[in-house]
Amino acid sequence: MTTVVLVGTLDTKGGEYAFLADRIREHGVEVLLVDAGIVGEPLATPDVTREEVAAAAGADVAALAAAGDRGAAVETMARGAASVVEGLYAEGRLDAIGGLGGSGGSALVTHAMRALPIGVPKLMVSTVASGDTTPYVGSVDVTMMYSVVDIAGINRVSARIIANAAGALAGMAKVTLPELGEEKPIVVASMFGVTTAAVTTARERLEELGYEVLVFHQTGAGGGSMEKLLASGFAVGSLDVTTTEFCDQVAGGVLAAVPERLESAGAAGLPQVVSLGALDMVNFGPRDTVPERYADRNLYVHNPTITLMRTTPDECREIARLVARKLNAANGPTVLFIPLRGVSAIATEGQPFHDPMADEALFSTLREELDTAKVEVHELELDVNDEAFALAMANRLHELLEARP
Repeated sequence: MTTVVLVGTLDTKGGEYAFLADRIREHGVEVLLVDAGIVGEPLATPDVTREEVAAAAGADVAALAAAGDRGAAVETMARGAASVVEGLYAEGRLDAIGGLGGSGGSALVTHAMRALPIGVPKLMVSTVASGDTTPYVGSVDVTMMYSVVDIAGINRVSARIIANAAGALAGMAKVTLPELGEEKPIVVASMFGVTTAAVTTARERLEELGYEVLVFHQTGAGGGSMEKLLASGFAVGSLDVTTTEFCDQVAGGVLAAVPERLESAGAAGLPQVVSLGALDMVNFGPRDTVPERYADRNLYVHNPTITLMRTTPDECREIARLVARKLNAANGPTVLFIPLRGVSAIATEGQPFHDPMADEALFSTLREELDTAKVEVHELELDVNDEAFALAMANRLHELLEARP
């Protein structure tokens, strides 16, 4: 039977979890309750007890409670819950996973959610869902629903929110994937708004050549998701057009690269074609959120919620060294395409981020740092969004994939 697994601290949120479970059952879906509480007695009857959850992490729940270290206890129970839900999924007893909580509960439950494969429905009703959800979502498909009010009793607001969550979980648990036709080899690609033209052209070319292309928006988490997919063995190659997250890593922007960015394809020995898309920009929020130390920099208001800052020659040199180090370490076929006429739609001549000195700092440092015995380099007198540039990248990746043993 279709089953939703609910993970939570039933000593503090048992009544709310019981309400959620009942609403899910009204949709004809079974529920398994996993108790990750520590201190008080559970206020709802669990199907998997706190003792079992703690044991899955190699711990004893009584000892955790006696130690009085809430942070350590949450971390331990999170690991145990992750192990439990992985087991339930492997047994075919988990079609979706849900939870309710504040910051601590959200950290615990979403840790367990992130242990499950991409595509397994994951819904967290949380008091912190309206803020920065990166620590909870990570690089996987966790859906966060803002609870509006605290998870503290059933009232006319919380009842509606939790009932909505129940409907969402039941619906997602029942969903079957439609037939998509012939399975094609998967290639991942990285994109930003200012490299959309390039990636669209390259994607369409690769699709013509028989590949399925998964495009990832380079928002920090987007690059992380792409790396996770590459590391999982799900893809055969990478068209990494847009490496912009390194700008935020170097200059303190809000969309910084994860530590493993630009490493997974190389570590797996997969063919990768890489470019320098959007290495001209650092991302911040609204204009008034840009740090004061950057007040005199070249700033561009992309939209009301995003302000871009042009990278300097020094920052470009640091970014180039970072990119070169990662490419030099690759175990598989690696090709770098350098767009000498501009790395983004707003970095070409006449555009606000056109800066030949910064570009040359980027390009010259790459020439110095790259090991050309390992990395094939193509410098083209084109901008990154030029059709010919995009087609050259796509065609070269196809050649590398065709040449595989």
